Amino acid sequence: MNTATYPNLGTIGSEYRNAGQPAVIDLWDPEHPREVDYPTFHASCDAIARGLTARGIRPQERIGILCSNRLEFLEIFFGAMRAGIIPVPIGILMPKATVEWIVRDANIRLVFCDGALRGNLPADAPCIDIDADGQRHYEAVKDPGPFEPFVPGHDDVAFQPYTSGSTGRPKGALLSHRAHSWVARSISTDRGFNPKDRMIVAAPLYHKHAMNSIKCVLVGGSAVILMRKFEPRAYIEAVNKHRATVLSGVPTIFAMLLQQRDLIGGHDYDFVRLCTMGGAPASDVLIDSVAATFPRAEIVTIYGTTETSAALFGPHPQRKPRPRHSVGWPVAGNEFRLVGEDGDGDFGTLYVKGPGMMNGYYNNPTEMARRYKDGWFDTGDVLRRDSEGWYYFVGRSDDMFVCSGNNIYPGEVELMLERHDDIDQAIVVPVPDEIKHRIPYAFIVKRAGSALGEAEVKKYALENAPPYQYPRRVIFVDALPLNGVGKIDRKALEARALAISESRDAVGA
Repeated sequence: MNTATYPNLGTIGSEYRNAGQPAVIDLWDPEHPREVDYPTFHASCDAIARGLTARGIRPQERIGILCSNRLEFLEIFFGAMRAGIIPVPIGILMPKATVEWIVRDANIRLVFCDGALRGNLPADAPCIDIDADGQRHYEAVKDPGPFEPFVPGHDDVAFQPYTSGSTGRPKGALLSHRAHSWVARSISTDRGFNPKDRMIVAAPLYHKHAMNSIKCVLVGGSAVILMRKFEPRAYIEAVNKHRATVLSGVPTIFAMLLQQRDLIGGHDYDFVRLCTMGGAPASDVLIDSVAATFPRAEIVTIYGTTETSAALFGPHPQRKPRPRHSVGWPVAGNEFRLVGEDGDGDFGTLYVKGPGMMNGYYNNPTEMARRYKDGWFDTGDVLRRDSEGWYYFVGRSDDMFVCSGNNIYPGEVELMLERHDDIDQAIVVPVPDEIKHRIPYAFIVKRAGSALGEAEVKKYALENAPPYQYPRRVIFVDALPLNGVGKIDRKALEARALAISESRDAVGA
């Protein structure tokens, strides 16, 4: 029997608990930011741990967090884990029926929520409305004083996020103290977080990207500049006002920032040392533009999944330069397979073994059996490996579609289109076709003032890619829709493309 003990994830950053520097700068109300130092933050987490324990909630039982980005989210999240209680972050944009299903599925004992979101909970769910009576109900949960943290074993669960549910209902991932204490320290060390850093976080905290950022900040004794939600102009203002040294987001976020040319220009951004991009491939044009705007920043492409962690790829062990677009070199302890049509090779769906793996899916053995095979987890993401051993993200296997017998990975076509000088952003989606099975349509955001037309885009594509990849229809838009975690809402664009296709067919008929 394994009786080893492991660090409690809720206590990360405790070595700074007596340091005077800020831990959180909360921009819930940007005109009245709340700045909390490390001693105050850790005392609040201890008070939450004591309060939940006093309410009779036991280790490995669950509480829910249905909150926007705010200081209280972090106090609850890390405080619960200190007591061995499992926080379940719930997406604030999920429909009421999905929220209710998660509360039931996870057998949640108590939910903390924004006042505006309380109506999405089951009527019989015990709830602490954080905004009620000027936060008096929330503060009453806290029991100030020292707290001896729960000591986890090998498989004790730290927190339980739910995946997006793109193929059905969301799936609860069981993430252990052991795995994610290792993940947090691995990422923070690789990216050089230190007490001088200030990282701006605008992605929702219920998503892995933002929560990984928070853990890196705490491990490094850094400060997080926490925005309620992403809004490009407010983001730029916060970067300048609070001197953010680390920026992170999907490529779309950076593209939207750079489109605010009147606001982002004219500033000296020498204080920005690191920009990380993940979730989708980034074009050379975008990377060059980010590098020109933040001239002293290292620009790093990152990759990770909820189930396998973000500590999969990092710098080369001998610090060899990372090639542009590479997600990095395998982090020690991880094993990878790329499974393609001809078996294992240098291109295909990524399968992973590693120390950051989840324990499994909660109450979902069927999905676990489908994705976890002989000790290997199927990420559903397509990557390639170059001759030296560097890895590159290509796209989601679910996004791939077949046109005239040829596999099209939208990310590859988008990168090609975004190399055009007059294209800021491009998204390619499939539309059904009686002859070719699926054909690509492209949604394009033009550079401001451009007179670019559909014929020119098609001509450019035919000159720079295989003919089956060129978009059969080009739709120009002012902006691309985002989903709840700041990624492009491909499903919304697919629906719009289908409606356009059917409309054209009807006219043709």
